[in-house]
Amino acid sequence: MQTAIAFLLIFGMLVFFHELGHFLFAKRAGILVREFAIGMGPKIYGRTHGETMYTVRLLPIGGYVRMAGEDMDGTELQPGYRIGLIVDEDNIVKKIIFNQNNKQLPDLLFLEVERADLEKNLFVEGYDEEERLVRYQVARDCVLAENGRELVIAPHDRQFNAKTVGQRAMTIFAGPLFNFILAFVIYLMIGLIHGIPTYEPIISEVVENDPAAQAGMLAGDRVTAIEGQAVEKWQDLAAIVQDHPNEAITVTVERDGQSVNLNMTVKEVQEPDGEKYGQIGVRYESPREFNPLKAVVYGAQETYNMTVKIFELLGMLVTGKFTIDALSGPVGIYKATEQVAQYGIMNLMNWAAMLSINLGIMNLLPLPALDGGRLLFFGFEALRGKPIDRQKEGIVHFVGIVLLMILMVVVTWNDIQRFFF
Repeated sequence: MQTAIAFLLIFGMLVFFHELGHFLFAKRAGILVREFAIGMGPKIYGRTHGETMYTVRLLPIGGYVRMAGEDMDGTELQPGYRIGLIVDEDNIVKKIIFNQNNKQLPDLLFLEVERADLEKNLFVEGYDEEERLVRYQVARDCVLAENGRELVIAPHDRQFNAKTVGQRAMTIFAGPLFNFILAFVIYLMIGLIHGIPTYEPIISEVVENDPAAQAGMLAGDRVTAIEGQAVEKWQDLAAIVQDHPNEAITVTVERDGQSVNLNMTVKEVQEPDGEKYGQIGVRYESPREFNPLKAVVYGAQETYNMTVKIFELLGMLVTGKFTIDALSGPVGIYKATEQVAQYGIMNLMNWAAMLSINLGIMNLLPLPALDGGRLLFFGFEALRGKPIDRQKEGIVHFVGIVLLMILMVVVTWNDIQRFFF
């Protein structure tokens, strides 16, 4: 149960911030956002606030922001429709009710549509009950109601595709951007709460009977040099030792204010893949300092370092050093979350930050149906000076969605095989 709660909290946070980026920049561009959804599939919770419905959906495999002008979002009134109108004191239509024959509703005007435009000129024209041809202006926030469902109309200037290439591109890019911002905030919180590792080369523990213990090294010793080469960070110490298996070295340490030279022979360790490296038998726990300004720098550095590492792994996948079996889907992420959660909240926060960066990078890949694929089409539009045919673009994205779903099924099946069989 704890794993399930941790997984859902992490998943919900990552998707929420990703979609929040899309949402905020859509609002900033003046785009009408119809729905802000966490999860996919059937709706399990929904609440409308203003012009947007906020929903939680059953399947924890993503989320979306549905914007006006996308995905068959038209609001046409065809000739012959019989509708009911609610108008204000200036005779501006505030609400249009479809299939309305209930004459008991007060202040309801009935109309058989002749012509209508709910996007640019905002009017509806038709015959009233006395067979007179009448015309009404429609409010920009007019509501369409049918069978208990209501939908705010979207004037052309509030639709996604009516915006400039820059506004549309920024609205799409903002999703991955917010994943990187979230990772930075998580690393910043870790730095503020848990402190920033200084990576000082101070020995925390010496393993009995290993080279360091035999040479007289003690816990608390600060390594200052190896073979005359200065050591400033723990990473320096580890790199030098690993590069000298089966070699005699002199390690200079600072102990009680004095410099002590320790002579030892580095032990050779061999990995299952045949790779060899050196080891002297010491353990390390980095001292930590609490400094808000350094925590900001730490957050930025960790976000950058993890981004570089994930890109390196992607490169290995492309070059064939990793296979598709190395990929994980929701099941694999759930099992990994279960393992990470055993080591405490800070490790779980690190895991969440890494997943957030991973989600941001994956969405920026120039693949159909992903944010990166859409940004690629915007790039083509900017170069051509005109948009690519929406129907053709839609087909490309549809094919991309199908291929991504197939990949998701394959990866999930691999996860199930790996963890349960």
